[in-house]
Amino acid sequence: MTATPSQPAARPSMRELLARKRLIAAPGVFDMISVRIATRMGFDCLYMTGYGTVASYLGLPDAGLATYTDMVNRVGAFCSAATVPMICDGDTGYGGLLNVAHTVRGYERAGASVIQLEDQEFPKKCGHTPGRRVIPADDMVRKIQVAVEARESRDFLILARTDARTTLGLDEALRRAEAYAKAGADILFVESPESEKELEIIGRTFDLPLLVNVVETGRTPVLPADTLEQMGFAIAIYPAVGFLAMGKALENVYGHLQANRTSLGIGDQLYDFPRFNTLMDFESVWAFDKRHAS
Repeated sequence: MTATPSQPAARPSMRELLARKRLIAAPGVFDMISVRIATRMGFDCLYMTGYGTVASYLGLPDAGLATYTDMVNRVGAFCSAATVPMICDGDTGYGGLLNVAHTVRGYERAGASVIQLEDQEFPKKCGHTPGRRVIPADDMVRKIQVAVEARESRDFLILARTDARTTLGLDEALRRAEAYAKAGADILFVESPESEKELEIIGRTFDLPLLVNVVETGRTPVLPADTLEQMGFAIAIYPAVGFLAMGKALENVYGHLQANRTSLGIGDQLYDFPRFNTLMDFESVWAFDKRHAS
């Protein structure tokens, strides 16, 4: 009798993670290699960064140039390789209210656990960059209401982000976040607070789970996990750390190759090739070939 292979363990829900009341540190993933590495390292949650995904997939800035089709394609691919919940950047919903409903359904069916929607004008711009403008708060409230209505499961969470802090000030950002909470958002994200004091204010203002965006050399102070947790934050995303590290690593090894016309001397900076084969699951290919070899 042939043994039946065991099924992979079910992915925990984001609600279950949040119920633990411990700060979730989510690395930014931006391509399939980063998803595989982060998944194998045992993170509780991953964050599909819009900036990094658009840069990796299209080679373009995160400035409203990627379409819904571009991004839902990446959501499906990334989630197929992840075994933990993934927060996925849904930008502004890619249009009006009907587009928001379509986006929510598409992201949920593609495997996302959380969709992030923001109140920027279209075309949006990456957070922590200048020139961001926001739509009227009432328009965003309607987007959140439509998103809540469109989802198929309550375990698919709606993350509402406001970019109002940079141009309209913290008080307006807090007012908007409160309105988005009343509209049905499950998680709140006040983008780009500019001091530890502002983080403290945000942390004590809301009862819903809060997300903080940690961008190295960005607008928001980088603080220890315990400090963020004590302030009241439930999730800290690190969207840029992966692609910034990748950029630096490639620049170093490509620079060595250009200068020396050889890879000799950079072995300690490289992932071991057999280990990389394991990362990419070549073992299953070899096992398949062995079973079906003539």
